[in-house]
Amino acid sequence: MRITDSHCHLNRIPHQVGRVEEIIQQAAELDVTRMLCVAISPDRWDEVIELAERFDNVYATVGIHPTTDAAVVLDETRLCELAQHPKVIAVGEIGLDYFHHKPDKEDLTWMVERFRRQIQLAKAVNLPVIIHTRESTPDLLDILEEEGAETVGGIMHCFVDDLASAQRAMDMGFYISFSGILTFNSAKALQEVAKAIPADRLLVETDSPYLAPVPYRGKVNQPGYTRYVVEKLAQLRGETPEAIAEQTWQNFNRLFGLSD
Repeated sequence: MRITDSHCHLNRIPHQVGRVEEIIQQAAELDVTRMLCVAISPDRWDEVIELAERFDNVYATVGIHPTTDAAVVLDETRLCELAQHPKVIAVGEIGLDYFHHKPDKEDLTWMVERFRRQIQLAKAVNLPVIIHTRESTPDLLDILEEEGAETVGGIMHCFVDDLASAQRAMDMGFYISFSGILTFNSAKALQEVAKAIPADRLLVETDSPYLAPVPYRGKVNQPGYTRYVVEKLAQLRGETPEAIAEQTWQNFNRLFGLSD
């Protein structure tokens, strides 16, 4: 079995968990043999690319997370230059976040405009986008449609919304990625959504070091735990873990133009 963690933050896993080499080895022991290390701010871009250069099975992104301070400047020239790196395969994570920033309490023009500009840059460099949305999905989907994001597609990372939202995203060529949240007993509605997503649009992830799945909920997450998301997804859909692992592996290949 071979599993892809389609969204992790290897560079942010606490040192007490282990060295990156150890974390990657432990992941391999759980059949997680490929991972996408996602950037959140410009000061982390070099970190994630360095990890991708060190490890054959690690890929990287460049982008600015919506909760990154408004004062952080989007260096468009540098982003476009780094996007040419052979191990940089997406722009992200980008999006909107109304959980940490309330649109009824503050002017979020900066967040919206930064999101729009990063979609435009992704189209210019012809890379998919990694999408973060929290309590903002209707507005976010509107912006993706308005900016023509269907020309590059991407991933709805850590998906927790309803089937209608998933369908709108899939209509634009996006893939739906499920995290450890899918294993939570409280996630019944999300589990029903996971059953309904077409097989060729499924992805799995950890978002490590956050959102560890059952049986490690509340602990530091790591890429190897993608296996538990695969097992839960297989149980929900009445399939084998091997089938889900291979389907999501091939889906990742298709999105990013990778080969086995």
